Amino acid sequence: MSEFVLFNAPQSTCSQRVRYLLHAKGIAFEEHKLDLFAGDQLKAEYLAINPNGVVPTLVHDGQAIIDSAVILEYLEDILPESPSFRPDDPVAVAEMRSQMRFIDEVPTPAIRVPSYNLAFLPHFQAMSEKEFQDLCDSKPLRREFLMKMGRTGFPDKDMNEALGRLQRGIDRMAQYIKESGGPWLYGDTISLSDLAIMPVVVRMDDINLGNLWDKYPAINLWLELIQETTPYKATYYQGSLLTEKYPHLAKLKQKTN
Repeated sequence: MSEFVLFNAPQSTCSQRVRYLLHAKGIAFEEHKLDLFAGDQLKAEYLAINPNGVVPTLVHDGQAIIDSAVILEYLEDILPESPSFRPDDPVAVAEMRSQMRFIDEVPTPAIRVPSYNLAFLPHFQAMSEKEFQDLCDSKPLRREFLMKMGRTGFPDKDMNEALGRLQRGIDRMAQYIKESGGPWLYGDTISLSDLAIMPVVVRMDDINLGNLWDKYPAINLWLELIQETTPYKATYYQGSLLTEKYPHLAKLKQKTN
């Protein structure tokens, strides 16, 4: 068995963060792709290593590390110079972590709402009420989220709220870049906060929400730069984008473009 084992899902935004850092640090790892709609993350063997029943989980030398933000910090702790994604100065580290906290509180949960409504809803609509309720009850962290969505999707009020939170996330991201001088959130060096926001921006671009940064050319540049990196290409392998799995989203994006 590899020293590092990653349990994740190709389209999981939190999984994408961790895949990027593993590739960026040149860490060889064994990847287990879980089928979330088949319930792989709720099977007893997976819950034994991650009782929250979500992805990703990194197992290192037999020890399970859970929560993507925690995994990013853990990898920096054990491999700080291969290369480093964290500043040296403690004050700078604190500022970077505050960026990550904002990202995880505001835009990261918000992107789930349009993602579920636009891509995942048909999976739930095909279920009976009992099947859907059983699914909700089996989700330690996502029960209330799914219950709120129901089998008809999130209403306009919730969608508008999510879009508002995403816009606040984009506004704050642009502010970070402007204050640091860019092109990255914390200046001329890519950091963990860039990896934290990366899957949200990529998902927004993929599902036709890129208009939210029309007035911020710096974010267009940021997206182009991160997409040109070698770890990005390894992270976003075929099937990692929603438009690669859901033809109706791909057609919508082509029509919009």
